[in-house]
Amino acid sequence: MPRLFFGLEIPEAIKTSLLQVKTQVAGARWQSRGQLHLTLAFIGQVEEQQVALACDLARGVTQSPFEFNVQGLGCFGSPEKPKILWAGVSPEYELRELQINLANKLTANGFTLENPNFKPHITLSRFRHPAGPVSSLLESHQGTAFGLMPVQDFVLYESTPGPRGSVYTVVKRFALQP
Repeated sequence: MPRLFFGLEIPEAIKTSLLQVKTQVAGARWQSRGQLHLTLAFIGQVEEQQVALACDLARGVTQSPFEFNVQGLGCFGSPEKPKILWAGVSPEYELRELQINLANKLTANGFTLENPNFKPHITLSRFRHPAGPVSSLLESHQGTAFGLMPVQDFVLYESTPGPRGSVYTVVKRFALQP
């Protein structure tokens, strides 16, 4: 059974900027270039026939292309014991609108989302216990601009667990259209 999620691909220039944040922090498992993305809706494991339904629903999402800035860092958990270090986005309005449109179509048609409380972010690192503090990293990158991200489409990814973390493969692209 494939493990699926919808997300946004990050442009290479922004990935390069984000990867420069990597530093020594206890417990950090930094994301690789191929793992950087922005999750819109995590579906999880689905039956093979549900893949076609998910694609049909995604094709029905209507929204004009937009852009946002990737800037600053934040974390889930406390800065002293982080669970995830992430890069933020601004403004969030159109991105949230896209996520809500997609999530509503999916949930109305029987899908259960594993990330119902959407906080737009790009995961940079996940932490094992014991996690080192990231306070100084958050402070030093508080206003860092990593790049302007145009959003022309979104993608359906398949997530395959691997020894160095999950491998994300694009299954299908969906162009934004008004």
